[in-house]
Amino acid sequence: MQLDILAFGAHPDDVELGCAGTLAKEIAHGKKVGIVDLTRGELGTRGSAEIRDAEAAAAAKILGVQVRENLRFRDGFFVNDEAHQLEVIKVIRKYRPRIVICNATSDRHIDHGKGSSLVSDACFLSGLRRIETEVDGSFQAAHRPELVYHYIQWNDITPQVVVDITGYEQIRKEAILAYRTQFFDPNSKEPVTPIATQNFLENLDYRARNLGRLTNVEFAEGFTVERYPLTNLLTDLK
Repeated sequence: MQLDILAFGAHPDDVELGCAGTLAKEIAHGKKVGIVDLTRGELGTRGSAEIRDAEAAAAAKILGVQVRENLRFRDGFFVNDEAHQLEVIKVIRKYRPRIVICNATSDRHIDHGKGSSLVSDACFLSGLRRIETEVDGSFQAAHRPELVYHYIQWNDITPQVVVDITGYEQIRKEAILAYRTQFFDPNSKEPVTPIATQNFLENLDYRARNLGRLTNVEFAEGFTVERYPLTNLLTDLK
């Protein structure tokens, strides 16, 4: 299966928080999209790895992605080394996406920056034919995604590309709230975490509305890039 977009997250829910609206819109326009979680989020304060597996599956169903995989790296302790890069390369070569979206380049959680660098490096290395990988005994051809984007997470990073997600804000919210254990619930008895507050949920809506305000739409999601965005004509830009 060849995908148009492959989105990576260090933890289940990273992709939904960072770019669920964008993915939902691309899927609605006929694009094939997949999600790869690097870890099961087993060190998370709330819920459990098993619960988050189920929540991730529910979120994937809401978004309508073609496939979702989990590489089961160690939450908190995975590193950007050859062994981990090769596992990411195998997934990139398996799905051969034109576009890869991954974690913020720097963030409050240490796994986010690590995940960003790991996936970015793997995207480059995946294009080198002398790096040989096999899956189920079959040799994989080299493949390098054309574009790598980084979504924005906890830190307020200035975006370099903004996507209008107006009309997809509800499905975005539903996909995020599929992680019922992770976010604000007044009836929950679990410990409060930075993302399990009413303020955090309200800020997610505010950020999308604010980026929309700045770009003359209602809701938007922002990304940073690894190379200059290109357009054929200035008049094609909005």
